Amino acid sequence: MAPIPKKGRNPAIERPGRLSAKICVKKKPIAAPSTIPGASRPAGRSIELMAPAGSWESLSAALKSGSDSVYFGVGKLNMRARSANNFQAADLLKIIAKCRKFGSKAYLTLNTILFDEELEEAKSLCHLAKEAGVDAVIAADPSVLQIAKAAGLPIHLSVQANVTNLDAVQFYSNFADVIVLARELSLDQIQGVIEGIQKKRISGPSGNPVQIEIFAHGALCVAFSGKCQMSLALYGPKASANRGACFQPCRRNYLVTDQETGAELVLDHHQVMSPKDLCTLPFLDQILDAGVSVLKIEGRGRSADFVSTVVRVYREAIDAWKNGTFRKERESGEWMAELAKVFNRGFWEGGYYLGKPLGEWTASPDSQATEKKVFIGKITKYYARIGVAETLVSSGPIRLGDELWILGETTGAVRMKITELRIGEEGVPATQAGKGVVVAFPVPGKVRAGDQLYRIVMAD
Repeated sequence: MAPIPKKGRNPAIERPGRLSAKICVKKKPIAAPSTIPGASRPAGRSIELMAPAGSWESLSAALKSGSDSVYFGVGKLNMRARSANNFQAADLLKIIAKCRKFGSKAYLTLNTILFDEELEEAKSLCHLAKEAGVDAVIAADPSVLQIAKAAGLPIHLSVQANVTNLDAVQFYSNFADVIVLARELSLDQIQGVIEGIQKKRISGPSGNPVQIEIFAHGALCVAFSGKCQMSLALYGPKASANRGACFQPCRRNYLVTDQETGAELVLDHHQVMSPKDLCTLPFLDQILDAGVSVLKIEGRGRSADFVSTVVRVYREAIDAWKNGTFRKERESGEWMAELAKVFNRGFWEGGYYLGKPLGEWTASPDSQATEKKVFIGKITKYYARIGVAETLVSSGPIRLGDELWILGETTGAVRMKITELRIGEEGVPATQAGKGVVVAFPVPGKVRAGDQLYRIVMAD
């Protein structure tokens, strides 16, 4: 089979009638904001959906999937310094420009504890963040709160501050307009704090009432709001969870030894210190009715397809709540089925918010997702006029009817189905292609050379 020429246009793609110009992808429309009056859904009330951005791919995926804001780390002074592909200070202007293009806010995480020798670095980073137009800094260390305030940066108080009561909210309102409450609070306690803010008219530095943010979805730490010392104790100062360098020893299997007899017992079936992922979707209406203003998705260490899927589902759920259709749409089960497709450790539906004790442990250190990705290759060309992508299959096969993820720094995460497949210079219709074959197929939107292509298969 003759290869597709390296120079000029691909005749299999450019020749009229050889390949469909477009494919039709049905997308569920995002509902318009509701103006229904009422105590829980007042006219004009804004609910902010905040997404994790641990890489360029995830940043693009979050913005294109409907997030109102993103949070990201720069360098090592953030709680995902080890697990995420953190950005550098030189990336700030590009990040902000990208967020502005989509009308989203950008928050810089500076939420580790700091040592004296790091204070100048924090000052420099806050100065650069201010110049770049960062919307707020997420922090907990008092030194960073003072540094950010002096730089004129708005502050969101991190969950690392462990705020569990109204007096703490009032204290931190001197620094922060948005406060993340500890993950261990019940929904009744959260609502009590929000009502207390309204009653006492507690405002932040902006003069507006303090807003309450909570984690809505993602990984949970076995320790109180992440204040864990296990990694530090086992591996030393360079592995401190409170410095963003956790090795996650809680996610492993353990062998218990009887010190008197030497008998050993394997703790099987469950990771006894590894909680399932938090999932608030089943009772999201209760959270929003309680007055929570910002919903944060955890996952700066997770892939772009995770970010894309979770953001899209929670976006739809928030809009359904605003329109008064949440319960009806939730009953279909489609949202939970979508969340289950991407990385998860099983779901703890309710968590502390519904007063449940921590006791739902993941059964495996691996993902419990119902689907997995198999690498196929990289996009080599995109033909914008007819909406067609070309790839060299690096690890086959690829088949007609396959569902794919296309992941890229600018593309984000695109999920699609192959409705037409052609190979070779003449664009011969095919039902599959193996390793080393150049293939072309229609795509639902713009993709780019270098984007990674994955086939979606059912998990074992």
